[in-house]
Amino acid sequence: MANLKTRSFTEQQVQQDWWIVSAAGQRLGRLAARVALILQGKHKPQYTRHADTGDFVIVTDAARVVLTGNKLTAKKYYRHSGRPGSLKEETAEELLQRAPEEVVRRAVLGMLPHHSLGRKMGRKLKVYAGSEHPHDAQQPQPLVLK
Repeated sequence: MANLKTRSFTEQQVQQDWWIVSAAGQRLGRLAARVALILQGKHKPQYTRHADTGDFVIVTDAARVVLTGNKLTAKKYYRHSGRPGSLKEETAEELLQRAPEEVVRRAVLGMLPHHSLGRKMGRKLKVYAGSEHPHDAQQPQPLVLK
């Protein structure tokens, strides 16, 4: 009889690769869902839910991401410093003009687990507004989105 035991991998046993994807012309939600999958490591056979087995992802051209429908004006982003009366609100259109990488980063982080392991996965996400990035030494592979 074959050995049918399920293996549980640790972070040291799994090789973490680097991927690069261009957000130009991509829909925000679909891009974020695919990137979140790669960050979690669910695309690998070595996926282990209690360990960070995911890869690094570089997202370029965040300023050219597409939001469909009326999301540019209807979608709101909030931040609060903790002081009374300091709740700030801005639309997706305003945030895309001010900090386009923040729109993509928030969409991806919202799809990751909301605990310490999810925060660790989120640190492997690198988002840039333009097509330039400082990670050429890691030799990222192009990520083809379906």
